[in-house]
Amino acid sequence: MVPISSSVDVQSAAFRENDRALRAQVARLQEELTAASSKRSARSLARHREQGKLPAKERLERLLDPGTPFLEIGALAARGQYEGDVHKAGSFCGIGVVSGQRVMVNANDATVKGGTIYPLGVKKALRAQQIAMENRLPFVSLVDSGGAYLLLGPPTGLAVLS
Repeated sequence: MVPISSSVDVQSAAFRENDRALRAQVARLQEELTAASSKRSARSLARHREQGKLPAKERLERLLDPGTPFLEIGALAARGQYEGDVHKAGSFCGIGVVSGQRVMVNANDATVKGGTIYPLGVKKALRAQQIAMENRLPFVSLVDSGGAYLLLGPPTGLAVLS
C-alpha cells in the first residue's frame, strides 16, 4: 500500500493553534453530551423510582445485548429549546443489538418533563422510524409517556393528518 503524503507541518504555530481549538471544541461537545444523558432532577428520578420504574437509560441498557455497540441518534436534539431542559428531546434513540439482531430503539424518558412529548421529540421519533424503514430494521419503542405537549402545536415540517 502506498502511504498518503502530507505537507502539513505539525510543528507549526498554526497547526498547534488549530489543534488546541479543536480539542476545546471536542471537550465542549463531550460536556454537552454528558449533560444531555445525565442531567435530570433528583426529585424526578426519586419519584420515578418510587413508582417502581426504571429510568430510560437503564431500560435501554437492560434491553440491549451486553457489550454490543449503540449508535445514538439525536443526542443533542432540542438542545437550547423549551427553556433548555428537554434533554435529548425527551428520548434515548439509536441503533443497537437485541438478541443478536440490529434494531432501532426509541425509549421515552419520563424523567424529562414527566415524559411529555414535545414537537422536536415527535420529529426525532419520526426520523428514527424513517431510518429504520430505509435500513429494514425492526423498531422497538419503550414508551413511558406523559402525553403530548399540545400548547406548542404540531412540529413544523410535518404533515398533520385530518
